[in-house]
Amino acid sequence: MNNTTPFWEPDWKRVQAPLSALRRQLASFPSPPLRIMKVSQLDAELLDEELLETMKEQLWSAFALFKPSFKETFKPEMTLALNLIMYKFSVYDMGATYGSQLQNLIYRNERKHSGGLQSTSSDASLTKTQKITYGVVTVGGQYLMERLNRVVTAQGWGELPEDNIKRKAWNVLQKGGSIFRIVSLINFLAFLYAGKYRTVLERALSMRLVYSERNSNRQASFEFLNRQMEFLMFLMPLINVSKLKRNVKRMLLPAALMSGNELSALPVHICAVCHENNSASATPGTLTSTVIHNPYITDCGHVYCYYCIKTKMMIDDEWCCLRCGKKVDAIARHIEVAPDKALEEKTEDEHEQPEQEADEADEADSED
Repeated sequence: MNNTTPFWEPDWKRVQAPLSALRRQLASFPSPPLRIMKVSQLDAELLDEELLETMKEQLWSAFALFKPSFKETFKPEMTLALNLIMYKFSVYDMGATYGSQLQNLIYRNERKHSGGLQSTSSDASLTKTQKITYGVVTVGGQYLMERLNRVVTAQGWGELPEDNIKRKAWNVLQKGGSIFRIVSLINFLAFLYAGKYRTVLERALSMRLVYSERNSNRQASFEFLNRQMEFLMFLMPLINVSKLKRNVKRMLLPAALMSGNELSALPVHICAVCHENNSASATPGTLTSTVIHNPYITDCGHVYCYYCIKTKMMIDDEWCCLRCGKKVDAIARHIEVAPDKALEEKTEDEHEQPEQEADEADEADSED
């Protein structure tokens, strides 16, 4: 009978004990830290949220023919089912969310990589306990909080007397939420410093995102970035930049600084809009006319050309006067009345005659 045992197997079994001792010694030595790009981890979280919102929209459209009350009543349950499906086929089966996979990231059990094993090329996969706990807290916890918030809001626990047990439970929930937000903030600051755990749950379960392929640190989705750029190019022309700038100035600057500009010192016969447009477009050394034509007066008491003021108000319904900074709500035709010298002289004479008669009466009284 031939011996089928390989020739190297006895030697391999004999060196197992020294190798185990060597591994334990390596774990005690310091190792270079494993650096994972923080932006990749944050982008993975954003991609997961956007994917979930897209799936929700598709799910709501499937129930478009149902009664609106049905969707509103069972919305938490439908969201729970969707989160369970996504969790099962992502974290539970593959050890990473879909957004993490797009960023070349995967969860590993960080408890197995303490000491000198932090930067080892072979990553320990998540245990079944870690996966189940992660799913229970993220999926089940989100459902319970949403249902609890609905009950609290519908029954008005926050408006009950202080000695009511429901009001006490509401106070506990509020304090618990505040404490959780503070802890999440501290954890996020620690993540910005070390770049290891994005959330409190990941830190508690020692679930760290690492590169699934060390040779390729980041896989950027340029198609997604191109869509974002196209959306911004479509959105930017719809934004009234001048209006936004004016509202920010109005919020930050006092009224005295808003009215104290160079246009407020222009002569009254000069149109501030014409002056501003010509100053911006005119070439040095050229003279342009900015005298008011067809004058119209605003409700704040300043005069402009009709074409200038009407165009500004049609473009921007919250246009502000260039001289005082106040919002212009209405305009009216400005009619300048020329002074009548003869009428002024007659009025002066009428004022002087009573004064002369009063003086003569005073003199007569003094003589008597």
